[in-house]
Amino acid sequence: MRPLDFLTRRLMALLATTLLLISPAGILTTASASPAAAPTLEQRVAYAEAERSNSDPAATGIAPSASPAHTAWMMVSAALVLFMTLPGLVLFYGGLVRHKNVLSMAALCLGITALVSLIWWAFGYSLVFGKSFAAEGASPLLHALSPFLGGTEFFFLRDVGGAPNTDYAYWIPQNVFCIFQLTFAIITPVLIFGASAERMKFTSAILFAFLWFLLVYIPLTHMAWGATGLLNGVWNAKAAVPAIDFAGGMVVEMASGWSALILCLILGRRHGYGREPMMPHSMVLASVGTGILWVGWYGFNAGSALAADGIAANAFLTRTLAGATASFVWPLIEFLRQGKPSVLGFCSGAVAGLVGITPACGFVTAGGAVIVGAVAGLVSYVACTTMKRAFRYDDTLDVFGVHGVSGTVGLLLAGLLASASANPNLLGGVAAANGLKVALEGGSLWLVQLKAIGITLLLVLPATLLVTLVVKWTVGLRPGGEIESQGLDIHEHGEEGYTLYG
Repeated sequence: MRPLDFLTRRLMALLATTLLLISPAGILTTASASPAAAPTLEQRVAYAEAERSNSDPAATGIAPSASPAHTAWMMVSAALVLFMTLPGLVLFYGGLVRHKNVLSMAALCLGITALVSLIWWAFGYSLVFGKSFAAEGASPLLHALSPFLGGTEFFFLRDVGGAPNTDYAYWIPQNVFCIFQLTFAIITPVLIFGASAERMKFTSAILFAFLWFLLVYIPLTHMAWGATGLLNGVWNAKAAVPAIDFAGGMVVEMASGWSALILCLILGRRHGYGREPMMPHSMVLASVGTGILWVGWYGFNAGSALAADGIAANAFLTRTLAGATASFVWPLIEFLRQGKPSVLGFCSGAVAGLVGITPACGFVTAGGAVIVGAVAGLVSYVACTTMKRAFRYDDTLDVFGVHGVSGTVGLLLAGLLASASANPNLLGGVAAANGLKVALEGGSLWLVQLKAIGITLLLVLPATLLVTLVVKWTVGLRPGGEIESQGLDIHEHGEEGYTLYG
């Protein structure tokens, strides 16, 4: 190639490149290719500190993203809470019923897990944790509904991915938060059926769970924990009743316990109740189930901090102390009255203490936890013995006596014993805006809690009554008397829990 030709081609290439760079497209290409300014060292340090303390990183100028440490803890917590239902309640409830009904309890745990998971995916999560009903431009009707229901933006888990939803947590993916909350949604309706054990048809229970989830669980959970919830004192600056419920005193314990009372009253007593022995068929299974519940409860309570932080650590401690205290108090009363502490007493006391501390575990100190555990063990013992005998209702596995009573008492004690030293959020900006801070400092938080208890009962009792009557009038509640006598396992599921020859 001649030198002149080579020089000509080089000049033409240079000219073309220059035209490309100065053209509008070229300018855009160059501008889009320029890298964004990297965060400064000070920004990165502040961001790391916000992650460590589980606080808002907005002031750092760096967008929040999932933290490996917090995310790992929340994934473990979600697994622990599901572990409470599968296999915890399968063994606990299964061991406490007679052998001919052990599989009926397993079927309820498994069936409701599947049912609620699908509801949560389709619309449950969105109606609880969305907030589009309160958005600017929404209709007045939707605005009026926003303290009770969330929104439609997450239907079918649309846009629920790996980015945090900063309305609830800065450092964990929204899909992990979604699954963690799903495990609460699963266990709550399952708990109810401990009261109706051994005498309710499986199809009726599934229909009941579906309707009850729609009318009770979804609105109550949004009210207590939703970003625009009526009772969410810690995180909703506009909460009309700034109550506190760390891990489900209203949402799980009161909702299931008081609903269980309504259901068992309408169902009536089991055939032979009070005339023939109806003892647990395997206290070994029940004891193992209690242990699984105790371990799983760490995710239930400490996981409700939504981070691996100091508040989670405090909840880890307080729930241990409350469970242990109540597990000591219940059999101690048995020993003083009868001379023999029962294994059932240890198990029942442990669950009562864990229930009682659930709404308070992230708000009270170690001393407060011991008080909660002692009171929960005592009041649940009285409810499951003296009160139950006096009114002669057949709450098969004492769901009301343990969950309903201890959950209610725990909510009230949370208002009396809450301390900002356990949870600084009680004095945060949101708490100052909605009156929670004033109530805490003025000693009137227990009155706020009492209002929340009343509102919970106003929703739970009539809605559960309606659901129970609808199921009774449509598909019926109980199987025939002969089926009940022979056991639900073989008639409802075509299987037996135990066979002599496999």
